[in-house]
Amino acid sequence: MTTSTPEAPDSSGSSGSSDSSARAKETWLARLALRFTDFTEKWLPDALGFVLVGTFLILTLGLASGEKLLGAPSDPAATSGFGLVDAWGQGFWSLITFTLQMAMIIIGGYAVAVSPPVGRLVARLAAWPKTPRGAITFTAAVAMLTAYANWAFSLIFTAILAKEIARRLPGVDYRALGAMAFLGLGTVWAQGLSGSAALQVASTASSPASVQKVIAEGRGSGVIPLTDTIFLWQGMLATAIIFVIAVGMAWLLTPSPENARTAERLGVDLGPAPDQRRQESRRTRPGEWIEHSPVFTILLFLLGAWYLARHFSNAEGNPLNALDLNTINLMLILLALILHWRPVNLARAVKDGVPATSGVLLQFPLYGGIFGMIAYTGLHRTIADWLVSVSNEFLYPAFIAIYSAVLGVFVPSGGSKWVIEAPYVLDAANQLHVNQGWMVVVYDLGEASANLLQPFWMLPTLAILGLKARDIMGYTFAMFLALFPAVLILVTVFAQTLPFP
Repeated sequence: MTTSTPEAPDSSGSSGSSDSSARAKETWLARLALRFTDFTEKWLPDALGFVLVGTFLILTLGLASGEKLLGAPSDPAATSGFGLVDAWGQGFWSLITFTLQMAMIIIGGYAVAVSPPVGRLVARLAAWPKTPRGAITFTAAVAMLTAYANWAFSLIFTAILAKEIARRLPGVDYRALGAMAFLGLGTVWAQGLSGSAALQVASTASSPASVQKVIAEGRGSGVIPLTDTIFLWQGMLATAIIFVIAVGMAWLLTPSPENARTAERLGVDLGPAPDQRRQESRRTRPGEWIEHSPVFTILLFLLGAWYLARHFSNAEGNPLNALDLNTINLMLILLALILHWRPVNLARAVKDGVPATSGVLLQFPLYGGIFGMIAYTGLHRTIADWLVSVSNEFLYPAFIAIYSAVLGVFVPSGGSKWVIEAPYVLDAANQLHVNQGWMVVVYDLGEASANLLQPFWMLPTLAILGLKARDIMGYTFAMFLALFPAVLILVTVFAQTLPFP
């Protein structure tokens, strides 16, 4: 793993005629991104600071909206009716399973990405860009394409690719490269093959009964198939448009080498190249034969593959419905095992990957507390009712995209947040005669946009790159200013082309 030292001072200076002259040569978008980055580096806290401030911001909002401070329902199984303090406590460990799943995704993804075969692939891909502008644009495209396939793999793979590009290409801005490595989670992931909301409503096994009831009221069936959500032509076209805008933005906001902050200037140790990591697997005692032999690697891989084949074949409806976080983690571990070939090599890679999980292990329970104050009180309904009251059939998709993005800043968990929103979002869609499947798309696009404004999902990428949230959030904010208005226009216009139900 890499380590980060305190930032080196900017040798070019943060002010003065030379700095102004150098920035005058940039595109206006690059100048805007640099100004945002100057601001975030100076004023924004690290990722932990966001969740600390967010906790008391939501507490204050709850009190201002009339929520009680203390109190708990008599039913120990209840998930509503709590005061804010008790709701915070109830929610603190509510994401514990998700926390471990995310930690395993980071570890498994890292182990896959540093395996010799994938290391060679990363080295080949990193050799393609020849200029800093091309490198940042290329990283953005790879991040979005991989996130469309699977968001978890994208977070790890693109971060390691960005690090290798920075090692090979002098003058590339490491902050911009890091922001683009994360871009898939701020754009297309929820509309992709691992989008949690679409997968939930497509299966009776994963969709809560309360959600199925509301869906049935609008369409007669309690499920919405993937063909009516992520595979709607309107949704696919909207996703493609967002992809094109994001790639164009990446090209335009790239700073020149004169204004770039390289990894070296930021004090980041990039470590050895992925294809140069050599893992010796020599055994010195007969008892070490098992962990040094590929025999059990092959046997365990075949056992896992056999189970996965049965798991997907037994899935209800579309096999994609069986693709959850546990399945993804199992696939990553099995893939890492076979790519490292010997168990001892996998163990070494896992050990190297564990430090990257520290931010997740500390901060996700705190986000769980925020989740509790919103989900286990009436606060979420208060906000939603206000949005519905000022909306109509035409404006409703845009309002929900805004609401989903705002709530996503404080409850950055796509699947958990959808469970909160789905009953009243879909119920209001029924009342306003807006297509239910399209509202899932609207939720997805709004939810993804929120990730450009808060560091929850950035943690795995930042840990691998050796950066802090404030290093890249100037660039992600610039992206948000371009992408979110496009999202609002797209969800409004395409909604008019879809029938109800």
